[in-house]
Amino acid sequence: MFDPKTNKFPYPIDTNKHYLEVKKNRGIVFDTEYPYIDRSAWFRFKQNMVRIFEYVLVFFICTVRLGLKIEGRENLKKHKDVLKNGVISVANHVHMWDYIAVMKAIRPYRSNLLVWAPNVNGENGTLIRMVGGIPIPEGSVAATKTYLKAVSGLLKDDHGWLHIYAEGSMWEYYAPIRPFKKGPARIACSNDKPIIPLGFSYREPGWIRKNIFHQAAKFTLHVGEPLFPNKELGPKERELDLTIRCHDAVCSLVGIDPKDSIYPPVFDNSKRVDYYTDTYGVGYKGSY
Repeated sequence: MFDPKTNKFPYPIDTNKHYLEVKKNRGIVFDTEYPYIDRSAWFRFKQNMVRIFEYVLVFFICTVRLGLKIEGRENLKKHKDVLKNGVISVANHVHMWDYIAVMKAIRPYRSNLLVWAPNVNGENGTLIRMVGGIPIPEGSVAATKTYLKAVSGLLKDDHGWLHIYAEGSMWEYYAPIRPFKKGPARIACSNDKPIIPLGFSYREPGWIRKNIFHQAAKFTLHVGEPLFPNKELGPKERELDLTIRCHDAVCSLVGIDPKDSIYPPVFDNSKRVDYYTDTYGVGYKGSY
């Protein structure tokens, strides 16, 4: 069994903070004129080339690098009639490469990904865009409206797949499932789309991975069944209800009882110092 207490990472107190530094700023402005969903022929051609490269080589490398296993893909086939009309997925964010694992798990569906804007402006920004990255604008109400309109078009008009890391930031190998932001549920409710829960759990690495490649764990990605907004509730209650159900589903997928914690999550609250400083799961009684 993977033991998170032996793996120390500089997890911040605030769940919104990213402890990995973005070393470059390309100066892109994410305003009302930015193409959040780039529909140009040249951009789509480049995306298709990257997609072929993913299938030929990248998915294989990711599987080997992460020791990746995928469970529950039959749920995609089971609900294909629902998924073809547009869907959102959420997952815990626990590795730099975990989105590659998500793309492999949901194939042949092609996903887009909501991304922290500095990452799109950083050294890997071009690649992030090529795999469907959509930057989330900051500090501008007008830009936020433009970005949300683009996302709505992706889901309603293109019947696309949108992946969101509902915890808000990447914490490597973190075992408990952090509280979710309400953004994914808000987008799902406003566009009347279901959410597919995905969850990364850990397996003990072998001697070579642990001692030569210094890999803390191997990964299993679990694919759940779609969760739908409860239309009998009011807008705010509907968002909170779907947020909680998504969080509970991800917990269950990775073997954690969402109710078995001395620090129950407060959703959209990133200031729970007791929860976030308990970084090795001391107060979390669920299994890992």
